[in-house]
Amino acid sequence: MALRHRKEHAASAARDAASTGFDVLDRRLPAAEAAKGLLRKAFPDHWSFLLGELALYSFVVVVLTGTWLTMFFEPSTKEHPYRGSYAPLNGLPVSEAYDSTLHISFEVRGGLLMRQMHHWAALVFVAAIGVHMMRIFFTGAFRRPREINWMIGVLLFFTALLEGFCGYSLPDDLLSGTGLRTANSIVMSVPVAGTYLSFFLWGGSFPGHLLNNRLYILHVLFIPGLLIGLVTVHLILVVYLKHTQWSRPGRTNRNVVGQPMFPQFIAKSTGLFLMVFGLIAALGAVAQINPVWMYGPYRADQVSTGAQPDWYVGFLEGALRLMPSWETRVGGHTVMWNVLLPAVVLPGLLMLVLFAYPVFERWVTGDRGEYHLCDRPRDKPTRTALGVAGISWYAVLLLAGGNDVTAFSFRLSVNVLTWMLLIGFFVVPVLAFLVTKRLCLALQAHERTVLREGEETGEVVQQVDGGMEPGHAPVAPERLYSFLVRDLPPPRERPGRDAPRRVRLRAALSRWYFARRVELPATPRQRQHVERALADPERSGK
Repeated sequence: MALRHRKEHAASAARDAASTGFDVLDRRLPAAEAAKGLLRKAFPDHWSFLLGELALYSFVVVVLTGTWLTMFFEPSTKEHPYRGSYAPLNGLPVSEAYDSTLHISFEVRGGLLMRQMHHWAALVFVAAIGVHMMRIFFTGAFRRPREINWMIGVLLFFTALLEGFCGYSLPDDLLSGTGLRTANSIVMSVPVAGTYLSFFLWGGSFPGHLLNNRLYILHVLFIPGLLIGLVTVHLILVVYLKHTQWSRPGRTNRNVVGQPMFPQFIAKSTGLFLMVFGLIAALGAVAQINPVWMYGPYRADQVSTGAQPDWYVGFLEGALRLMPSWETRVGGHTVMWNVLLPAVVLPGLLMLVLFAYPVFERWVTGDRGEYHLCDRPRDKPTRTALGVAGISWYAVLLLAGGNDVTAFSFRLSVNVLTWMLLIGFFVVPVLAFLVTKRLCLALQAHERTVLREGEETGEVVQQVDGGMEPGHAPVAPERLYSFLVRDLPPPRERPGRDAPRRVRLRAALSRWYFARRVELPATPRQRQHVERALADPERSGK
């Protein structure tokens, strides 16, 4: 009895202390007002909206495991004979970076688990960002008012790539050194300034002795700080601009239907974090990754057999392997097109296209409205086809990044395989675009048939004359809503020949984007309902 009274007294004292502390804070800051608005904020309930949380929680695991690893890692490239517990390397000259990596792996309790969790979490982080960006692109969630948040996401993606490359290069093993040799060639391919940039970054001729320390500072301080800042701003804008949602009955451009942040969303999100942490821990425990002891220490005159980078930079490796050996002498300087184009120009163009796409599509449509309902990919066939073409292009480059391993595994000629992939670099995206656009239009045509005839029930009805017909039922309200509530801007009228070239180009792009469509049958009442659901929030009250 006395123990129960003590527990109740302790609980009461804790509640009183929390209440007093909140009152003190609320007198000085708008804590109550902010907490009320934030904790009751609605979040739509759909699995695709959890992709961004996967990226966030894997990033948390990266930070936690990386913080632990910094206490044992030494980034110096100063060499000394190895005297650790891994016998095959005893007596060989190794750098302090490589030695400390082996020390973490074999002599620090839980060190190998932490190393592998850190690496797996980094891979999951980049993959989750990529898939999340694809969801945003295919559903049109980058449109006004979220263009800036899309650009922040693109910057996050490329910053994560840079962070991964810096961490991948730190152990100073033969595989990471081979990657740095490639990076050095890329830097030197920059016309005129390349050799100066290389000398500055590496502190002299390759391999130098300064880059590892600089990469370490970037990897543990500057880039993580930038990532945390970008993630924070990204989340603030998500809360401020409100979440997008799929079109369902009751959901419009002017509301958000979902579960409140507290307690439902927080409980679900906490469970997802624990699942992500557990999955990464399981991968770190049972799935070996980056076994640096098998590669050996880096030597400038050696290249690791079957060297492959992490998947997120595999497209750069593939682009380098597919590019013909083109070089040009200009003014006493050699322009290495075979490195400059695939490794500098190509990523730059990719980043520019991703940054500019929301502005480009808005310019094509000429629409200045706000959009809070997600597009179904089939309803925007041209945009969807462009996205699939980009993914297929990336897949071809990723395959090319391992052309030697693929050729060896399947007993193929590496030259023939390289030529096939080079042709595929130009042909596969075009085929993917055409097939995807055709499929989207076919799905729209199927929906038109369903609206006219109803959904098949699976029953077969025999007519009086003996004929057999499948049974049909009216379309369910939820499916009917998702069919009809779609934003399809009308294509621009074809301007006259005297119109400025810019106007004619804009009209041609508009027709290319929106002329091919399948109109769905709807009653006047249904059309009014669709117009109300899609009404611009800025004009809805007028």
